[in-house]
Amino acid sequence: MKSYSCILSLLLVAGAYGQAPASRAIGSVVAVDAGSKQLTLKTDSGENVAVSLQDRTAYYRVGLDLDMKKATKISLSDIAPGDRVVARGTLSEDKKTLAVTLIAVMSQADVAKKHEAEEADWKSRGVAGVVTAINPDSKEITISVRTREGQKPFIVGAAGNVDMRRYAPDSIRFSEAKPSTFADLKVGDQMRVLGNKSDDGTRIAPEYIVSGTFRNVAAQVVSVDPMAKTIKITDLDTKKPALVKIEADSKMHRLPPNVAGMLAMRLKGGAGGPGGPGASGPGGPGGARPGGAPGGPGGRGAGDLDQMLEHMPAIELTDLKPGDALIVSSTAGADPNKITAITLLAGVEPILTSAPKGQQGMVLGNWNLGGGMPTE
Repeated sequence: MKSYSCILSLLLVAGAYGQAPASRAIGSVVAVDAGSKQLTLKTDSGENVAVSLQDRTAYYRVGLDLDMKKATKISLSDIAPGDRVVARGTLSEDKKTLAVTLIAVMSQADVAKKHEAEEADWKSRGVAGVVTAINPDSKEITISVRTREGQKPFIVGAAGNVDMRRYAPDSIRFSEAKPSTFADLKVGDQMRVLGNKSDDGTRIAPEYIVSGTFRNVAAQVVSVDPMAKTIKITDLDTKKPALVKIEADSKMHRLPPNVAGMLAMRLKGGAGGPGGPGASGPGGPGGARPGGAPGGPGGRGAGDLDQMLEHMPAIELTDLKPGDALIVSSTAGADPNKITAITLLAGVEPILTSAPKGQQGMVLGNWNLGGGMPTE
């Protein structure tokens, strides 16, 4: 999983060398032009930024332990495409060029190793579920977790020092998740937690919590605008029109007929259905890649769905046509009729046909966070 902790650590690295910067860019190196002293970064918001290097620019490399005491001074020639970078400096008025004075770098190989280690940690110490109860007095959260035996309650004791993050409304990027507090949590939220579990497997002492309010929308395509990257839809549950916005990080897949038919049978309660014999324990954050779809390591159950969707054929907006049935996952936004897609699935007619009327958007259950948690 491309994790938040890695990014946070690099932010701390950048801040360790002086006062707060006038501006800062965080992302992966796309290109290095030593002749013109320029780097091109793809930032965590999906934009390309030209980093203008100065004669006084300082370059530092950090290792897997992210210990600044062990950071080594490097040169521009030591930076390569794929490296993870935090650049501090002054941003131009058009926000396209950053004149930097300091660059902190983690190599692509080290980033991959760190992701592998963090993914393994989430698999062994992570838990995921839906918030069913909140106790402000004891700072305890009850989440419903999918296990082999069905849904079971799990207690998250959040009274200690916990790093809490929450998806921003209308945002699908984990990099835009905001620091949050216990008071921000709501029943119905999806949550993923990293920490130490009790011996009986009913509680967890969290170190890190990410939460969000998500929704699924079952829809029928009215029209597609590839230039604007939008889809006009009819919400099949509310019968109201809505607009779906496709971002660079949005995942679009089409289910083959046999897969859609299999899911329809599972969701109707057959073998392997939610809570049935095929369900299993919680996974880690993300689900995508990331973190699993954008996101991360998943367990079975919802995690299986996330991982399966990642292997479904990818599609473009031009592959959609009026009348197509869709299921779109998104964060809950300010306007329910404007949707920013985390994941869009086409070829879902058998699934929607099997769902009760008025509940088609709920047919896939709580898969949003697992399948839609960006990892940068």
